[in-house]
Amino acid sequence: MPNARATLLSRRGILAAGGALGLGAVLAACGDGDAKNGGSGGKAAKGASGPWSFKDDRGQTVKADKVPSRIVAFVGVAAALHDYGVRVEGVFGPTTTKGGKADVQAGDMDVTKVTVLGNEWGQFNIEKYASLAPDLLVSTMFDDAGTLWYVPEESKKKILAVGAPTVGISVYDRQLTEPLERMLALAKSLGADVTSDKVKQARKRFEDAAARLRAAARAKPDIKVLAGSASQDLFYVSGTNLSIDLEYFKALGVNFVEPPESAKKEGGGWFESLSWENADKYAADIIMMDNRTSAIQPVGITQGTWKKLPAVKAGQVIARNPEPILSYDKCAPLLEDLAKAIETAKKVA
Repeated sequence: MPNARATLLSRRGILAAGGALGLGAVLAACGDGDAKNGGSGGKAAKGASGPWSFKDDRGQTVKADKVPSRIVAFVGVAAALHDYGVRVEGVFGPTTTKGGKADVQAGDMDVTKVTVLGNEWGQFNIEKYASLAPDLLVSTMFDDAGTLWYVPEESKKKILAVGAPTVGISVYDRQLTEPLERMLALAKSLGADVTSDKVKQARKRFEDAAARLRAAARAKPDIKVLAGSASQDLFYVSGTNLSIDLEYFKALGVNFVEPPESAKKEGGGWFESLSWENADKYAADIIMMDNRTSAIQPVGITQGTWKKLPAVKAGQVIARNPEPILSYDKCAPLLEDLAKAIETAKKVA
């Protein structure tokens, strides 16, 4: 993905590029200490006290006199911290659906117990943010320029002026295991008990799932997998480069459809955009479709070319979250689902 300071995809490109990385793209009620009254649910992490510091993936070391306790985070980050028992006060990014239910990116958080600063791209209520008296802001980064995901560039200065330090966890051009470890390290620094049985079991499940996926890919090397995303006018096909999940799955041996670099140019190197008339350009036995609310889901795709795809006709379509919640608990099922799909897939392409 090009430097986000020089190249920005359109909003649709960013949000619909699921195949690419989901974000496709490129770049770029306040709770108290009681879980009953607010925060991201569950008990606050314990055991952290005294001076605090954390070196993030921009190479910046953030320091504070005490461990941050009033955290605001991108919703996917908040969901991961929640899995480790770290409470978050405010979130931004896709948190609730139009019906008011939790968005897929909110994970297991009780979204009624966090202050939502913005639910869509470009939304970030600075007044609400300041009222939370935040002592830390955390987001992921989908470029190498240190751009904090879903923190609007046009209001970034005002957001930073509130005074809370920021931490960025990179999910750009690396395998899934690296940001998983970085999120675990952040949670630990914020007081999470990362040696608990729950965390150990989730990590073992992830490792077992990775072994299962590797074995499935080895047993059926000819099964071709396509990572896609749907919008009203376009079908996006992702390459494995840059996306943390696809890079890792490929490293485990999964045989992916790979659009040529020249075809991914307009997608910032993440994905190729196809008209629905050309949705059959690549042969695939399994299709992984972007499950985020910004993308049209398979059940809602009406184009005839989609319905005629061999993988669709064979019922070999599974969900993919291009922005994985970075906890072992949430990432293990991603590997298990793909392993099962490959194990049971028929060669149809």
